[in-house]
Amino acid sequence: MAELHTTVTWVDVRERLPRAGHPVAAAITGRYPAEATADPATARRQEFWLVRTMYFTDRHHTEDGGVHRDCFVDSDGVVRFPHDPDSDDGVTHWAELPTLPGEATHLALGDDVRPALLKAWNMG
Repeated sequence: MAELHTTVTWVDVRERLPRAGHPVAAAITGRYPAEATADPATARRQEFWLVRTMYFTDRHHTEDGGVHRDCFVDSDGVVRFPHDPDSDDGVTHWAELPTLPGEATHLALGDDVRPALLKAWNMG
């Protein structure tokens, strides 16, 4: 298989947010709940920082009729906001998703899929 490389440029959410509707890689920080079997007096919540694909929107309508502004939404419909130090779960950084292997685009449809896929597999 061909070695394909890409460079990711992370953007701090405190400096700039993505354009509405754009899919991005989002770096999320938060705290997992303490284990149910742990002693409540000493239980510690484990901190995490991970990357998920999400899209950014300036207006997200919830099932109960609410509206969230300037938020990130994942494939499960979970809404996360630009990092807030007091939040249990927020986005700290984002990056544009890389293009398809060997291509200059993020999407191929219909008759363009097979030639693009074959080109990517035969690179190297």
